[in-house]
Amino acid sequence: MTIEEHLNHIIKNLDEEGVIDANKISDGSHTFDELYDHRVKLFSVICNLYRDISWKSKFHDDGTMFDGYFIVGIETEEGQATYHYGLDLWDLFDVEELPKAPKYDGHNSNQAIERILSLGKIKPKGCYHKQ
Repeated sequence: MTIEEHLNHIIKNLDEEGVIDANKISDGSHTFDELYDHRVKLFSVICNLYRDISWKSKFHDDGTMFDGYFIVGIETEEGQATYHYGLDLWDLFDVEELPKAPKYDGHNSNQAIERILSLGKIKPKGCYHKQ
């Protein structure tokens, strides 16, 4: 086990025992809470700019869902990028609500961010670029 894996195990156990709040851990500049908040807000802006290829749903394609969560995604030319968020964040995403999410294509978190990055190659509808 690497030192990072060992530390992550310790942090997880202490968090589960209520000794610490892992979301308050900081790298010296940002806490996990702050980084998560930034990620959800940035992803909502991306989805809202690309509404024609974005969606949200309270159910996975098989009808299941984690309690208190929804899934939101964007369908890039390279494949899906999806995240689960708490229902309190639902209204940040002004995109089409689907009865069930599209079938998961098996992407991992590294693929999701690379697919989101690929959107930088295309111009969103109605986007203004100073000439």
